[in-house]
Amino acid sequence: MYDSLEEIVSVCENENIAFPDLIIREDAADTGITEDEETDKMRVMWQAMLNGARNYDPNLKSRSGLVGGDGFKMQEYRKKEATICGDYMGRVIQAAIETSESNACMKRIVAAPTAGSCGVLPAVLVPFYDEYKVSDEEMVRALFVAAGVGEVVAKRASISGAEGGCQAEMGTAAAMGAAALVYLKGGSPAQMITASGIAIQNLLGLVCDPVAGLVEVPCVKRNVIGAVNACSAADVALAGITVRIPPDQVIDAMKDVGDSLNPRFKETARGGLAITPEGIKIRDAMK
Repeated sequence: MYDSLEEIVSVCENENIAFPDLIIREDAADTGITEDEETDKMRVMWQAMLNGARNYDPNLKSRSGLVGGDGFKMQEYRKKEATICGDYMGRVIQAAIETSESNACMKRIVAAPTAGSCGVLPAVLVPFYDEYKVSDEEMVRALFVAAGVGEVVAKRASISGAEGGCQAEMGTAAAMGAAALVYLKGGSPAQMITASGIAIQNLLGLVCDPVAGLVEVPCVKRNVIGAVNACSAADVALAGITVRIPPDQVIDAMKDVGDSLNPRFKETARGGLAITPEGIKIRDAMK
């Protein structure tokens, strides 16, 4: 597989091959299965993601009691009045909360790229699927675009909060979602990776500070910002706006920042929000 987004774009342009087709080809070669089998596996991922989004249970609470029901509150708010960000973005926010809460409540989710950031891709893809009546096959192809971006980030940097902070999880998820959206809107491979770079740089330096060591607070709400970030990055790229720092260098910068982060900010629950007075109170109540 590739370790450079810019190389992927170069191959797409030189071979006149679509971004998802290139990733399917490379993934199949890497795993030793056929391209049809590779695509079938991604269909399973899409259906699991879609089913998870469709089957949110507002009555569920996480074992800690910290998470549950907020997705329903967002839905009710959308019904009562016009959201500041508009109804479409309101649906994105709702979907991000719902999938993240489902994860905390031990429901089935797709870790894309991680369980902690699992709300981002469904939040950007399912509302798009519903709004624009896109075929399931096209959504599967969009997931291959997302996967291609995620694989490059994993190779050049990290997708682990314990290794690179929340920027590695949420930044990567946002980059994957942004590229997928650009693909679905008919953007070029260059615009896809531009969107990815924008999404990552917007979250550069984000720490991982889970309260009581649980993937609940502030993780659920951070999935919201990851999803909204992905949507805005996609629109910026589709407008033809470019960035001065190439996407591969943005990923390298994320690795440098992650390597420099104090361990307190790498999923240890020993820094940030986790050690605020309220964070400590929550932690101690669970002992």
